[in-house]
Amino acid sequence: MQLDNATVKRLKGIGHELKPVVMIGNNGVTPAIIEEINRALDDHELIKVKLPAGSKDERDSIGTQLAEATKATLVHSIGRMALLLRHNPHANPKLSNLARYAE
Repeated sequence: MQLDNATVKRLKGIGHELKPVVMIGNNGVTPAIIEEINRALDDHELIKVKLPAGSKDERDSIGTQLAEATKATLVHSIGRMALLLRHNPHANPKLSNLARYAE
């Protein structure tokens, strides 16, 4: 999904307020991690993921891999944090970060 600059800016603002929902450890991206990210995206639509330590290229690769595996959009990646977005038309408004921070 292609996002325009205004949308990316708004999503980054929302993401700044979020705490990481999933933290990836030394084992890297496992099926359990993918399953947990899928569950979190279904509930929250916009989530922050803490990536493992490593070079910038390794972290960028993991962020892209997570986005592809979960059919999500990598909104932003900075340092060890990645911001993933996947719209859910049936999201619970009490759990959805997009609904909670809607303007």
